[in-house]
Amino acid sequence: MADEPETIEPDCCDARSGRLERLFGQCRDEILGTLFYVVGNVEDARDALQETFLKCWHRRHQIDDVQNLRAWVFRIAINTGRDVRKTAWNRRRQTLREDVPMPSTTESSPDGLVRDEERQRLRRAISQLPVEQQEVFLMRQNGDLTYCQIAQAMSLPVGTVKTRMRSAIRQLRETVGDLS
Repeated sequence: MADEPETIEPDCCDARSGRLERLFGQCRDEILGTLFYVVGNVEDARDALQETFLKCWHRRHQIDDVQNLRAWVFRIAINTGRDVRKTAWNRRRQTLREDVPMPSTTESSPDGLVRDEERQRLRRAISQLPVEQQEVFLMRQNGDLTYCQIAQAMSLPVGTVKTRMRSAIRQLRETVGDLS
């Protein structure tokens, strides 16, 4: 029996790694956009995106227990964004920079300039929302998650998520008005 080859267990982490990589490939822009709103600038958002991927990668053994991988990743991203925002705030002691354009194609037409101004107003308004409302709003709008998925990711009742979303929309309408 000493001659029998050693059986090698298949690496189930390969399947988890593949799922995680595919999801990040599909959701990268949405996660980056969400992080941009959470941290306030592109550089910190990119750093937070990388850190989010690393945190997810190190926790990939938990993937089999996760009911909604997309919601799980967005929850980690938002928590990472919060941490980055705190350290960036302590490091720089400055508010959201207005000179950094939102990731989009800048248009030179008058209509394009109006849209850029509207985006900037919306960005400022989102940054002024209470953190709880901001997170729900961003997970719904950028993450394209359902209320149930957001509730699961945030460990909240669905009713609380809906209330926070309604409050966020109401406050954004009061602050920005109708942008359509």
